[in-house]
Amino acid sequence: MAINDWPAGERPREKLISAGASSLSDAELLAIFLRSGVRGQDAVNLARALLKRSDGLKSLLDSGFREFCALPGCGPAAYASLRAALELGHRYRFADLVHGPGMNSTDQVAEYLIHRMKPYRQEVFACLFLDTQHRVLDFRNLFYGTIDAAPVYPREIVRACLETNSAAIILAHNHPSGVAEPSQADCAITNRIRDAVTLIDVRLLDHFVVGATDAVSMAARGLLGAG
Repeated sequence: MAINDWPAGERPREKLISAGASSLSDAELLAIFLRSGVRGQDAVNLARALLKRSDGLKSLLDSGFREFCALPGCGPAAYASLRAALELGHRYRFADLVHGPGMNSTDQVAEYLIHRMKPYRQEVFACLFLDTQHRVLDFRNLFYGTIDAAPVYPREIVRACLETNSAAIILAHNHPSGVAEPSQADCAITNRIRDAVTLIDVRLLDHFVVGATDAVSMAARGLLGAG
């Protein structure tokens, strides 16, 4: 039986509108994006099969483009819709942090940086540029490297600070290995950048090392002044 033949109160879209999105199961929510099923399966049953095959919602949504589109009933349109929905959700979640009173919570900044940098497969060195109230002026990926290293040039960070008229910055880089432990090299480049931006009256507030599930604050570890 096609979903259109179901009682109105059981159809995913109608159920969402009448009872709210939280009332839907993972399969029902996914079915809204799939829009249609395949031969012998309506969209909800197809969604259930996909969730079972992928070992759950998170694994399915973490699938890459080719992996996702290779699944039955999935394609570029569904992939684009799901990725857009995820990004909207993240932007909504972090809207107050990015556009609100300022970045003053280490845990919130860490969560934001994990979201931004976790997907990278190579090492990326990034910077949050802040005003005097620690409100975000810009977030930039500045340097890209191999799987385990990225060349970093303090002069480029100084230039970006001047471009954005920043009063403070927060540095971040990911470890593609997934282990968020600062290295001696991390401490050394942090000191070089701190010394460089101090010359233009910009404060270095922190440097986060982002892993697979967590982000370590070097300030919290007392490493901003370590050599």
